[in-house]
Amino acid sequence: MAFVVLDAGHGGENPGAVYNARREKDDALALTLAVGRILEANGVDVYYTRENDVFETPLQKAQEANQTGADYFVSIHRNSSPVPNQYTGIETLVYNRYGEAARLAYNINEQLEQVGFENQGVNERTNLAVLRRTQMPAVLVEVGFINTDADNALLDARFDDVAQAIADGIIETVM
Repeated sequence: MAFVVLDAGHGGENPGAVYNARREKDDALALTLAVGRILEANGVDVYYTRENDVFETPLQKAQEANQTGADYFVSIHRNSSPVPNQYTGIETLVYNRYGEAARLAYNINEQLEQVGFENQGVNERTNLAVLRRTQMPAVLVEVGFINTDADNALLDARFDDVAQAIADGIIETVM
């Protein structure tokens, strides 16, 4: 049976990106919990780095994940850009564009694209602790731009489908 750590980005005093009173930490937590329920219903063991509005550093989250002995790590976030409505779409970040983490990232992106998001691809980001310091394949999913009205409208209108898409991408990889 697969064991996945789900990480809701930001939290507590760290709201993440904010746009018109919408906070990344709230969207990330709601999505993470919804994805986790779907995974659990499909026989995947899930560990949550947070289930409420608390803050841990990315390094703490990576160390916590490593202590669980999980098979995969998935961090859920919302993207942001300098100018509102400048960019649109989803993107998944990996430490290395090759290997199991990249396979997980491509599977998640493919599912999210089917929901209606523009697919901005899988991109390497070697400076993120949750990708660099985890001992299992790790991805950071940017679920649309929080400061793009169209991405927010799609997330709000199809929230359950978005959660299902992320879960399906994970299940496709881990089962």
